Amino acid sequence: MGERTAAGGGKWVDVAPERLSRWLENFGTRHGPYREEGLTVIAADGASATLNEPPGAGPVATVTDLIREAQTPRRLGLLLARKGAVAVGIAEGPELIASKVDTHYVQGRTAAGGWSQQRFARRRDNQAKAAAADGAGIVGRILLPQVRTLAAVIAGGDRSAVDAILAAPILQPVAAIRAGRLLDVPEPRHAVLVSAVAAARAVPILIRES
Repeated sequence: MGERTAAGGGKWVDVAPERLSRWLENFGTRHGPYREEGLTVIAADGASATLNEPPGAGPVATVTDLIREAQTPRRLGLLLARKGAVAVGIAEGPELIASKVDTHYVQGRTAAGGWSQQRFARRRDNQAKAAAADGAGIVGRILLPQVRTLAAVIAGGDRSAVDAILAAPILQPVAAIRAGRLLDVPEPRHAVLVSAVAAARAVPILIRES
């Protein structure tokens, strides 16, 4: 699913639950036999890989427990927002079973100054508020009625846009189960929402090589 640089060194990779055992085998092939210390495996050449629980998974103490927990089907809510576009869905395991995508126009920034800049800023602020209200309405229709069945809600896109949507008081139960990670996604569309299901289910692994 790609790699990303980790703060403090190393890199993150996201591995689908179904591929975890094979990924660990390949890690051992590349770096030599490894031992387990909690959720970290340390190979003969000093390389290490720390597995993190996927959103909605219960606490685990060993790699074997994490693999079993990651592969257990669970319902996840998804909220993707960027500018005026929002995509909301519910995933049952790897399948997207409910979704709604909407776009609300929000102007980009401008370099103009003076009175026209202030008028532009007010217009843009009003458009952003309207987009957040529309997004909150969609979340209220798709996720809120099912919130008790969801293991977690995974957000993606622009953090400020997501925060604005979930700031609606009625959505507090949804915000309460929001996972900490923010998925990096392009402007939300249905295809983006479908691909985000795999990213939401994936197990983040922090790799450090000596």
